[in-house]
Amino acid sequence: MTASETGSPAWPSRLLEGGHSVSVIVATAIVVADMIGVGVFTSLGFQVKDIPSGFSIMLLWTVGGLVALCGVFSYSELGAMFPRSSGEYNFLSRAYHPAFGFLAGWISATVGFAAPVALAAMAFGEYGKSVIPIVSPLALAAGMIWLVSLIQLTGVKHSSTFQLAATVLKVVLIVAFLLAGLFIGTPQGVSFAPSPSVFADVTGVPFAISLVFVMYSFSGWNAATYIIGEMDTPQRSLPRALLAGTVIVMVLYVALNAVFLHTAPIDKLAGQLDVAVVSGRYIFGDVGGRIVAAMICIGLISSISAMMWIGPRVMMTMGEDIPAIRMFARKSKSGAPAFAILFQLAVSTLLLFTRSFEAVLEFIQFSLLFCSFFTVLGVIKLRITNPELPRPYRAWGYPFTPLVFLLVTGFMMYYLLTERPLQAFLGMLIMISGLLIYAIFHKRAEPGAAISA
Repeated sequence: MTASETGSPAWPSRLLEGGHSVSVIVATAIVVADMIGVGVFTSLGFQVKDIPSGFSIMLLWTVGGLVALCGVFSYSELGAMFPRSSGEYNFLSRAYHPAFGFLAGWISATVGFAAPVALAAMAFGEYGKSVIPIVSPLALAAGMIWLVSLIQLTGVKHSSTFQLAATVLKVVLIVAFLLAGLFIGTPQGVSFAPSPSVFADVTGVPFAISLVFVMYSFSGWNAATYIIGEMDTPQRSLPRALLAGTVIVMVLYVALNAVFLHTAPIDKLAGQLDVAVVSGRYIFGDVGGRIVAAMICIGLISSISAMMWIGPRVMMTMGEDIPAIRMFARKSKSGAPAFAILFQLAVSTLLLFTRSFEAVLEFIQFSLLFCSFFTVLGVIKLRITNPELPRPYRAWGYPFTPLVFLLVTGFMMYYLLTERPLQAFLGMLIMISGLLIYAIFHKRAEPGAAISA
């Protein structure tokens, strides 16, 4: 396979120093950890206000998982074709032009991961104060970011062990909560059987808008594409990790929402942000809130770890291509991109202490959807313009699965443009700034060439 086929002049150096590579199990853990944050524990309260049907809620989360799987199939095809770390930076560069890839990489490398890290860390601090009230949430948040970063700096071997252990613990705690809700919780009489109102629920505007926020809870299904270059036999490992991780999360999400509805009255959940805490109190009594808070707090550790792992790989790969930022491509003796990790640590800490991460997240939502939309569209483009390229994995259900993903993602972008025009406009400005910076670097850059028509 030639460099032009892999998309990376550094393909021979894919295996890490010391012989350590990321297994399918660890890659799956990264996907699970990156997806399960606080979204699933907070969004049901706003959904049941307009969709008071157990069956329709279950269908909503199932549809969200199926749309995520449609994205998984397309990303798996691109990842198997171009097995290089950095996600959309690699894919868009190969499918369209290096400038497009730089635009996506610019967003991811600067704030695309740093802002979610800061948000998850702040949530960790807020939930953690119910467990350790004498420590401020900000101190807990900052301490967790720094601790996880230090672990990442030790290299892939230790990072893999920590990531796998933290994710397994998260899943075990969620399963324990599910079992407690099933066997200890008092049934509230909600019906999960289809009703005559199902068609009206599914075709209504509230269902479509709720799906937007469900999809945000599923974001992270593409996490393993950012570390393809660290995976052994990525042509096989990547599709397996993305598929397994997304299916696991879909099952957990549907089960969690079922337990929330099963254990707490709908009128008590409606409009509430902390539906998991409400459910926990009905299951465990007065201490239920603290138990659920501790569960979410522990679970967020693996989320922060996953984002602190995959985010710096974008800057690392960009550094391999662009001489001006070559320092970020340097690895330590243990194989960790130390400068890239420290850069994301600095940005995350800055966003955390300035409390600006929520604003940044609102600004970049449109940009992230935009990049995902064109990445999946790139699968269709390459099938038409370059049908002769080797495809170790071909997207299941093509062309229907890519089209489903494009339809839903297109609706989400339309929603942001109409409901949050200022944030969408600022997101566009961030993308334009990336193009301007690319133009500055262009004469000295050495990116992987885009596929010729």
